[in-house]
Amino acid sequence: MLENKTVAVVVPCFNEETQIDAVIATMPDFVDCIIVVDDASTDATVAVVRRRMEADGDRREIVLLPHEKNRGVGAAIATGYKEAVRRRIDVTAVMAGDGQMDPGQLHLLVGPVARGEADYAKANRLFYRGAWGTTPRHRYLGNAFLSMLTKIASGYWHVADSQTGYTAISLAAVELLDLDALYPRYGYPNDLLVRLNVYDMRVADVHLRPVYNVGERSKMRVWKVVPTMSWLILKRFVWRMKEKYIVRDFHPLVLFYGAAGLTGLMGMGFFVRLLYMWATTGVVPEINALVCALCAISSVQFGLFAMWFDMEMNRDLKGSVTPPPKA
Repeated sequence: MLENKTVAVVVPCFNEETQIDAVIATMPDFVDCIIVVDDASTDATVAVVRRRMEADGDRREIVLLPHEKNRGVGAAIATGYKEAVRRRIDVTAVMAGDGQMDPGQLHLLVGPVARGEADYAKANRLFYRGAWGTTPRHRYLGNAFLSMLTKIASGYWHVADSQTGYTAISLAAVELLDLDALYPRYGYPNDLLVRLNVYDMRVADVHLRPVYNVGERSKMRVWKVVPTMSWLILKRFVWRMKEKYIVRDFHPLVLFYGAAGLTGLMGMGFFVRLLYMWATTGVVPEINALVCALCAISSVQFGLFAMWFDMEMNRDLKGSVTPPPKA
């Protein structure tokens, strides 16, 4: 227990036979239950976990939940969340099975949720000192780009490192979520943030040290993930606008976003026409250029006003983080 709250850790894993034993063995003592969800591994992951269960059975509870077929990391976490809800665990954290999440920092995530300072806490590796030199460059830049999009889509303008899976959530918050609808693969953290915002849950961004080169084998390919994730984030943004600002309570910011999108599309149309006229006649139509510029300026202004409204609406959803006591 931590802060008199029960704590569980969901460990999703797929082919982590070389890492999973160390992840479980180094789990902090305040963790009451470790829920390992094996996503149909084809290596010896399950056997390694079972050996650890026999070795640690008297020290703490370890639960193994295997998937019959590979369903994705988001689906594995949803399975773990369901088990934590069934056990009425107060705070449920998530740590990957590849050893990239330092168990020594787990209390920094669980603490704000256990103390009621936030409903959901997530790691932020991008702002940690030295992160630029520690994190592989392509992953840092890809993460930063997706984080920028997720700020707009989720309404949590104070968070970054949207792709991290190192998180903690309260029982009350996880019970509000439709876990079966959670995005099943790498986009689950982005999807989860959007859904939490619709329910006005407070989110804390905790700066933690990034961990790489510990024997992990990354299964994520940035060049494939970024386009797929960008499309997912766009769809979740539209869904949040509908659910939060139309269905649950109307706010005019949706009109500003709609105007920004419409004038932006009009501007692109006029720009294409301008290029065509210039290529075929060698002349740039002045009216065409003027209207194109006007549409672009209007789109930017409408978009900025909509973002400002959204920031104001979500200002109170920033979870607080009590600094750890100095040694």
